[in-house]
Amino acid sequence: MGRLMSGSGGAFKSLAWLGGLLATCAALAVAAVLAVFAAATVVVITLMASATLAFAGLAMRARRTARARANRDPNLIEARHLGGHSWVAYGWNDRA
Repeated sequence: MGRLMSGSGGAFKSLAWLGGLLATCAALAVAAVLAVFAAATVVVITLMASATLAFAGLAMRARRTARARANRDPNLIEARHLGGHSWVAYGWNDRA
């Protein structure tokens, strides 16, 4: 009776080894899919962040342009402070 059990134990060992191999392959496949999913998530987050920064930059540029246009009064002379007591006026000679 002992010999029958030891002979069939080898078959169970082979079956267990084959089952372990299949489980390992399945685990590797799931890990590969999860790795691709994680990489795709990082790419999507990067694209969304880039788009957000681009739109923020465009908004700031539009805001500066709108503010500069709103501040233009034809009766005002623009001047820039150069430091100390030095100022430079410009735009005054453009009047007709």
